[in-house]
Amino acid sequence: MSAAEQRTASITEILEFNRRFVEGDKAQPFKAGRTPKKQLAIVTCMDTRLITLLTAALGLENGDANIIKVAGAEVQDPFGAPMRSLLVAVYELGVTDIMIIAHTECGAQHMSGEGMAALMKQAGITEAAFEAVGAQGVDLDNWLEGFGDTEDAVRRSVATIQTHPLMPSHVNTYGFIIETQTGRLTPVTQFTP
Repeated sequence: MSAAEQRTASITEILEFNRRFVEGDKAQPFKAGRTPKKQLAIVTCMDTRLITLLTAALGLENGDANIIKVAGAEVQDPFGAPMRSLLVAVYELGVTDIMIIAHTECGAQHMSGEGMAALMKQAGITEAAFEAVGAQGVDLDNWLEGFGDTEDAVRRSVATIQTHPLMPSHVNTYGFIIETQTGRLTPVTQFTP
């Protein structure tokens, strides 16, 4: 089986599972309302280890929280997609608490912008494409660079949200790190219930 056939085999398998899922009416236990029951939004990493670990370790059920997944659990750009999603959660869905939850052993921690660019070139991205990105004012090395210290990255994300000109003052934002092996949640910023 070729690499392309292997990639599409995964999607074919998923589509077949979905067909059986729908036919068996298995969505019933997951029914939930549009707004998060706990008025909570969580920004966390896209790491596959967190798919079920995070909600299990926090005791969350479907419909309890908005979960926004992004590499490194970072809210870097005050006008990027994660921040936009948080503003939608606050104004449209009634969120009053935000948790930034990074994790141990994060792959984004030590990413190199230069290394990522090299991988892109290996995949066939041309110099012209890199020049086009640069012409849009994007510092690609900085944009793709990892964050180094996880606690500092969490604090920066919390600060980006707390100081955002469109974020209302009644919304609380807290930072945490979850241990990928145990699910233990450790506060990075002051949490006062």
